[in-house]
Amino acid sequence: MVRYEGLRAQRIGRTLLSMSSDDRIGRVAIFGGTGFLGRHIAVRLAQTGIVTRVAVRNPSAVATAQGLSAVYADVRDETSVALALEGCEAAVNAVGHYVEKGAVTFPAIHELGARNLAHQAATLSLKCLIHISGIGANLYSPSRYVRCRARGEVMVRDVCPATVILRPSVVFAPDDRFVNALAAISRWTPVLPLFGSGNTRLQPVYAGDVAGAISAVLKMPHALGKTYELGGPEICTYRDLIERILAHAGRTRLLLPVPFLVWEQLALLCSRMASPPVTKTQVTLMRSDNVVAGDSLALADLGIAPTALSTVLPEYRF
Repeated sequence: MVRYEGLRAQRIGRTLLSMSSDDRIGRVAIFGGTGFLGRHIAVRLAQTGIVTRVAVRNPSAVATAQGLSAVYADVRDETSVALALEGCEAAVNAVGHYVEKGAVTFPAIHELGARNLAHQAATLSLKCLIHISGIGANLYSPSRYVRCRARGEVMVRDVCPATVILRPSVVFAPDDRFVNALAAISRWTPVLPLFGSGNTRLQPVYAGDVAGAISAVLKMPHALGKTYELGGPEICTYRDLIERILAHAGRTRLLLPVPFLVWEQLALLCSRMASPPVTKTQVTLMRSDNVVAGDSLALADLGIAPTALSTVLPEYRF
């Protein structure tokens, strides 16, 4: 039965490939629209005149505005997904979790949840489905989180081959948690610990550019079925990034290399905390470079000139 449904969904999914340049998309559902990146996407689409529906488990948390509304949906419940997609022509899966809590596990969100949305997008013959993953998604990663991300990509493409997959690097914006968290730590400690020697390479991408990429995909039929890796114009090491943040904040701190083994032990000790300051997932991600592969489709292929972190840093308030 599962195999039959998969094949049927693939046939339905291929109808997405028939979208033409004249097929204007006027209504989009964003799943995970209350998250950091999801909020940027929702606002951008609404500003472009697209009727934007934020599908989340807590609709009351959404600040509605002109062209922006909220509905209940839980990607683990396919019925709620179908109801949230009613009347929409496209969908964006921006749901992401870095910490497992109870039934909210990586497989439940990044695998089953992603498949549920793709299955309904195919069944309802949506014109476009955009699935947000991340650079480095790997079926054989030692990280459970990264493996589930990769499996989610496979499941989505199996059910709906025309899905557009976007893999951003570390995402930044004045309201992010990454840069702001590092700046916050530097307020109260004279020493900032580095992951390893701090030489992991990153290619930070502006949240506005990721939102712009989604807006562009919705107007580009030839993007269907493709994967894009999204990174900014600069590649820097983790150490470089911290030094830039400190310079902007006007602070001087000692940067202390800390072996990954120590980070792993710390993550284990913090794992039972409600909001752990460091997780095993974060440690594993920082072991590998997070940059756009040289042969990948990127922002430039979507007509977007990436924004440098240096141009946005002045907007941060440390």
